[in-house]
Amino acid sequence: MTTVAETEFELWDLKVEVVRSGPGKIYSGAREGDYFELRGEMLHLPPGQGFSIYSLAALLPLLAAKQRDTHPADWMTTDAEIGNPDPHCPTRFRITRTARRRFDHAETTKVPMDGQEGNA
Repeated sequence: MTTVAETEFELWDLKVEVVRSGPGKIYSGAREGDYFELRGEMLHLPPGQGFSIYSLAALLPLLAAKQRDTHPADWMTTDAEIGNPDPHCPTRFRITRTARRRFDHAETTKVPMDGQEGNA
């Protein structure tokens, strides 16, 4: 049987902020400084602020990886800015790890770990 500590894991909470990388009009509808936060699996936007679905689609595959601890030499650890999917838009997205959040396996999935009882 596994112990409680063996069933827990941590993810980083993230802040994703719009930063300007050059001159020109911002086409995504964002403003410099706009952001969202990812706390666990929940995306949080400040009241009254939106975020382009196209920008979000470009970011989503990277967020789950950025939430996890990575090797210090891994580019996912060192690189914090992601280019806008529109090559004509002068913005980038800065991903910052803000805090660690602890989860228990049984609270995140019905599938049991090896040695745990439960129904899959």
